[in-house]
Amino acid sequence: MTTASVPHDLLRSGERPWHALWPWLLCLLVFYASWTLLVVQGDSLHTLAEHWGIAVAMGLGSYVAGSTPMGGGTVGFPILVLLFEQPAQLGRDFSFAVQSIGMVSASIFILCRRQTIEWAMLKFALLGSLIGTPLGILFVAPVVSALTIKLLFAVIWASFGVLHLYRTREFCAPHGEMEELPRFDAVCGGLVGLGAGLSVVAVTGVGIDMVLYAALVLMRRADLKIAIPTSVLIMAFTSLVGIAFKAAVTGVQPGVYENWLAAAPVVALGAPLGVFIVQRIGRQPTLYVVAVLCIAQFFWTVSDEWRALGWPGLALALGGVLLCNLGFEWMHRWGMRRHPDRAPL
Repeated sequence: MTTASVPHDLLRSGERPWHALWPWLLCLLVFYASWTLLVVQGDSLHTLAEHWGIAVAMGLGSYVAGSTPMGGGTVGFPILVLLFEQPAQLGRDFSFAVQSIGMVSASIFILCRRQTIEWAMLKFALLGSLIGTPLGILFVAPVVSALTIKLLFAVIWASFGVLHLYRTREFCAPHGEMEELPRFDAVCGGLVGLGAGLSVVAVTGVGIDMVLYAALVLMRRADLKIAIPTSVLIMAFTSLVGIAFKAAVTGVQPGVYENWLAAAPVVALGAPLGVFIVQRIGRQPTLYVVAVLCIAQFFWTVSDEWRALGWPGLALALGGVLLCNLGFEWMHRWGMRRHPDRAPL
């Protein structure tokens, strides 16, 4: 077995008795008590009032984090950087910080519900991320300009948006656990964790969840009910690694704490709520909406940076989206050849 084993009826419905959630509820209690203490001791009510906008935005961001393979930074980054005109480096560090609450809360919720996780690939991705993310923060992120951070974010998320516009129905087709491929899962998981941690995560604060998700659904033809919770766990772990390393070694961007203080109590409940609600309304509508948002932020970024980009920059960015989707198509064809039994009817 490559995944956590649960009774068939629980796997199908995702339901668990409420008393099984006591570890998650205890963690929430500790968090809200700590957060309240920070607000009271720091006399921070004015800070909450000044940053109410990011708290509202992360209501949507946290739902996205818990119900899709895109982290909460998918919403938080463009809101801070494009709408509130904050530095891209702040958007990156905020993504680490806010996901260390929201996605960790969602992960504990998922584990308490004993949802099926693809541990065979995840455990090696965790190891790769533990190595790659600090190395990327030390050696890659410092040499990447703010404009490059914005474009990298815009291109990668637009690429996933395009992918889901024409593949979501197919992604929803596979059901149940996958066959065991121990060697492939170990190599693929390790490379995903190391490569994504070293590059996209260190630069933007998000993205390793989507890379692992792509490997699972495209190359292993995984059930979305397994792939998405697995992606939530890798992003939660990587966010903790990222924010802890930055706080201890390189320092966190000014302004991160104030935005985190406003958004944290929202995402602590919002991300697990996304896990719960998506089982009621289905993943397909949510994935379509998020896909459109991913593409919209691409054009928003290009418009916002038009003076620096111009037509050559737009062509380069569109070429990046095309290149990413060609990579997705190769992964998809490999998966179809390797797992013809899990192809859509």
